[in-house]
Amino acid sequence: MTTRIPARFVACAAENRPALVTFVMAGDPDPVTSAAILAALPAAGADVIELGMPFSDPMADGPGIQLAGQRALAHGQTLHKTVDMVSAFRQTDKTTPIVLMGYYNPIYVYGVSAFLSDIKAAGVDGLIVVDLPPEEDAELCLPTLEAGLNFIRLTTPTTDDRRLPAVLKHTSGFVYYVSMTGITGAEIKSHAAVGEAVKRIKTHTSLPVAVGFGIKAADDVALIGRDSDGVVVGTALCNAVATSLKDGKATATTVSAVTDLVKSLASGARRARQRA
Repeated sequence: MTTRIPARFVACAAENRPALVTFVMAGDPDPVTSAAILAALPAAGADVIELGMPFSDPMADGPGIQLAGQRALAHGQTLHKTVDMVSAFRQTDKTTPIVLMGYYNPIYVYGVSAFLSDIKAAGVDGLIVVDLPPEEDAELCLPTLEAGLNFIRLTTPTTDDRRLPAVLKHTSGFVYYVSMTGITGAEIKSHAAVGEAVKRIKTHTSLPVAVGFGIKAADDVALIGRDSDGVVVGTALCNAVATSLKDGKATATTVSAVTDLVKSLASGARRARQRA
C-alpha cells in the first residue's frame, strides 16, 4: 500500500517549495473545536497534518504542547476518540495525509493490532512515536509497515553517521529532523547548521527530510525550507489555540487563530526557494 505522504511531498517539490507540516493536538481545546480546526487546516495551507495523541507524560514536549495535551485530556479526549476524529475528517477530505504523533503507552494500552487495524480503516497514513528507538522496531514499527502505513523516525543533532543507518533502516514516508536537542518550542540557534544537517541526512536516504522544533513564523519557514523538503510547526499552533481562549474555553476566534497562522506559514513555504 502506498500512503498519501510520498505523493504530497512530490507535489510540493513540483511546486518548488517545502511541504508545510502542521501539528495540532487532538481534542484541544475541546472535541468540537478541535474537529473544526482539523477540518480547516488543508484550506489554510497545511500539506500534511500531524495529529497529536494526548498523553499524560509527554517527555519530549515543551510547555505549549504539554498544555494542549492537558486541555484535551481534561475534556475527555482518548485515543479511540482521536481515531474517530480522523474517520470524520476523511468524510470530506480524502487526500490530505494524516500522521498520528505521540507516545507508545496509549497505543500499548489500546493494543497494537487493534490500533493499527483501526487507524488504517480511519484513514491514517503514518505514525510518529517518539519514545520507541530502532532497537524496539519489532514492537510497533515493523507491524506498522506490514499494515501498509508509514513509520516516521526522528533524527537529532546528536544522531551521528554511525547511528543514522540504524535510525533510517525502517523509516518510511519522510524523515523528521529535530532541529535542536531538548524540547519543542525552543529557539533555533543556527539555521545554517540545520541546513547542513539536512544535507548530511540526505546522503544516507532518498526520503524527504522535514525539519521541526523551533519554527514559529513565516520567516522561519522560508529559511528552513530552503534546504529541507518539509517544515513542521506545532508549538506555535498550540500557543495560538491557548491565546484565543477565554477562561479556558474556546471562543469565536479559536479556529481562525490557528488558520490565520497556518496561512502565514504557508506564505513562508511559497517563498522559501525564491530567496535561495
